[in-house]
Amino acid sequence: MTEAAAPLPPARPSGGRFAAFVAAGILLSRIFGLVRQRVLAHYLGLSSSADAFSAGFRIPNLLQNLFGEGVLSASFIPVYSRLLARGEPAEARRVASAVFAALSLIVAVVVLAGVLATPLLIDLIAAGFEGEKRLLTIRIVRVLFPGMGLLALSAWCLGILNSHRRFFLPYVAPVLWNIAIIVSLVAFAGRVANTELAVVAAWGSVAGSALQLLIQLPVALKLVGGLRPTLEAGVHVRTVGRNFAPAFLGRGVVQIGAYVDTLIASLLPTGAVAALMNAQMLYTLPVSLFGMSVSAAELPEMASDAARDEAVGARLGGRLHTGLRRIAFFVVPSAAAFLALGDVVAAALFETGAFSRGDSIYVWALLAGSAVGLLASTMGRLYSSAFYALHDTRTPLRFAAARVAIGIALGALLALYGPDVVGIAPRWGAAGITVASGIGAWVEFTLLRSALRSRLGIEQRLGGFIATLWGCAALAALAAWGVKILLGTAHPWVMAALVLGTFGVVYLGATIGAGIDEARALVARVTRAT
Repeated sequence: MTEAAAPLPPARPSGGRFAAFVAAGILLSRIFGLVRQRVLAHYLGLSSSADAFSAGFRIPNLLQNLFGEGVLSASFIPVYSRLLARGEPAEARRVASAVFAALSLIVAVVVLAGVLATPLLIDLIAAGFEGEKRLLTIRIVRVLFPGMGLLALSAWCLGILNSHRRFFLPYVAPVLWNIAIIVSLVAFAGRVANTELAVVAAWGSVAGSALQLLIQLPVALKLVGGLRPTLEAGVHVRTVGRNFAPAFLGRGVVQIGAYVDTLIASLLPTGAVAALMNAQMLYTLPVSLFGMSVSAAELPEMASDAARDEAVGARLGGRLHTGLRRIAFFVVPSAAAFLALGDVVAAALFETGAFSRGDSIYVWALLAGSAVGLLASTMGRLYSSAFYALHDTRTPLRFAAARVAIGIALGALLALYGPDVVGIAPRWGAAGITVASGIGAWVEFTLLRSALRSRLGIEQRLGGFIATLWGCAALAALAAWGVKILLGTAHPWVMAALVLGTFGVVYLGATIGAGIDEARALVARVTRAT
């Protein structure tokens, strides 16, 4: 006879409630981000100054993305959360102090090197920029670099706060950053030329970066129990270091892909770079709201579950299933809306001042392209978090490299040669960049899912569920198109309110009618809140 297995300790509760806090913080920060982008569009349109700011913003943003949230979430949070789960707060504090010290030193060196090497970076990321446009981009980048260093340090605060299940503050803090840029634009508009206004916006970004760090730092220090900076590397710090390198490279690979996208866009007619940035502001919104919120909330929970060792596959499988359904419920209609109603969305947010109706149509083309891989990109974040919880940052790195390689190669072909093949103007090639990125995202998602199934036996079959969601979204899009035709040339805000409102109501009603549990839960949550 075999002994009966000892009962497993209960898993921590689902991160759904925590995901709501993350989503609320992200939503507020993204709303202000869209306001910021609208103000930029109002004053700069799709001009050379807008291109310079958009391209320049990407270069120091590499620092934030490489050393910021994504990398620290993958390398630091699993180790720190596991120490907290095991009741070792003193060791957790020592690890947090060592990571802060190392991150500060690295960021300082990179900021200095970036400021000095800015002209070379411009030649790499925006080779199509010449003359005054290139010089303006260099000025903007040199201003932005120190601010992005501060944002990289604020990611350490995010790691601490998330590990202690304080999710709202770190995700709402970027509101201050966006407000600083908006205030700088409004205060100096009309007082300086467009070229100088772009530089002013860069200084506003630096001020906002400082505010974003300062609002989080006191709370993070209190949770840690005091900071004692040290470069001493214990076993847990070395684990963070080992996990950091592949995560850093993985984030670097993704960033290289984003910068190559900008490089390709810089070879297209004026306005392509700014339009790509505007489109990315929109199509990354559902990725952040629903992918990042679920992944950020579940990562410390999965890391705590992994510390238990027993039945890890079953625990992670349950969290993945719930999280993937929640993601798909919101992201499928987002993709459908970008595909069918992208002009309505772009017009409501950007169509003002120098930003014309034709510009809205242009951004719509890029949004439609992004719909190809929106679901895969968002669900892939949760699969990557599962690997991070298992202290495996190398597997996501390999698959991210495959995604980027496909996106770059296919994006260059579609953007630079696709318009000639189909007989359209070269500027429309920018849509090929987002289509190619989407195809790469599906390759990455498929590889992540297959690898996790092989490792832990986790198999998530959601094909029927997702097909039902797409059917409901298609019905909603048809109803919204009917309203759009009836409204004709209404004001963009009126059009968006009625068209997108119809889309949302019909989608929610259709999913409730189809028996989707997530729809019923959403209605119940809203009913309780009111």
